[in-house]
Amino acid sequence: MNTDYVITGYEIFERMAYYGIASNLVIYLTQKLHEGTVISSNNVTNWVGTIWLTPLLGAYIAGAFLGRYWTFIVASAIYIVGMCLLTLAVSLPTLRPPSCGHEVKEVNCEKHASVLQKGVFYCALYIIAIGTGGTKPNISTTGADQFDDFEPKERFQKLSFFNWWMFNIFIGTLFSNTFLINIQDNVRREIGYGPPTLGLSVSILVFIMGTRYYRHKPPSGSLLTMMARVLLATIRKWKVVVLEEPKELYKLSLEKYSNPGLFRIDHTPSRSLLDKAAVKIEPNSPWMLCPVTQVEQTNK
Repeated sequence: MNTDYVITGYEIFERMAYYGIASNLVIYLTQKLHEGTVISSNNVTNWVGTIWLTPLLGAYIAGAFLGRYWTFIVASAIYIVGMCLLTLAVSLPTLRPPSCGHEVKEVNCEKHASVLQKGVFYCALYIIAIGTGGTKPNISTTGADQFDDFEPKERFQKLSFFNWWMFNIFIGTLFSNTFLINIQDNVRREIGYGPPTLGLSVSILVFIMGTRYYRHKPPSGSLLTMMARVLLATIRKWKVVVLEEPKELYKLSLEKYSNPGLFRIDHTPSRSLLDKAAVKIEPNSPWMLCPVTQVEQTNK
């Protein structure tokens, strides 16, 4: 199985699902939920902001606890639940707000959505936001994990992978902003939400089927924890003098490190104040002695 096609193919349907919702969400809130323009715009802004914030949490969970693969799998299940619930919210008569008719302006419409109808709709939106938080930062990095930077051929393939990755993002976005949006506005909204939901489900299923073909990397630890260790070690060794010879700094070998692809191993690391954290003195606990690779990452 070619894992490149599986991972990049997922991104087409994920972008279709996201932009199929976000592109005309204000229109749905004003015309169907009968919200004011200001309120609906503010609600969409809050949702989009949440979409961009949750990946910070998803990346932390993947790095510190579950790893990228399992974080993606759990978040994908949440994503699908949100998409299915959203499709039901715009399809079932009991969950769909009453129509005011074509001759009544929205500002004069007195038929408002019930608490249940609004609750289910917004619940679905924020379930999707949570799912996005776990999938967005981990699917592309999972794809990058399939290539070895120390192999010239795979390093070249990695560049090709990200070219196709961006191409598929544009394809999914283009399809949703043209075809799907037109169906939602002019035909039926549930028909516009159904295909991306089905496509996303199939792409995740195909991704799971390829599990045994992937290169799985264990959790490498929280980047924030690593940076905190470097900063604290620097403060605790403030009076330590850093020698000019870089060999005096503590280096972590590739054999000992569980995920060598994360850090660049230099024979002549750049010098900085944080190098104090890598000076070898007793005791050598992780909060007192840090590898020079972690110092370089903190500098970045």
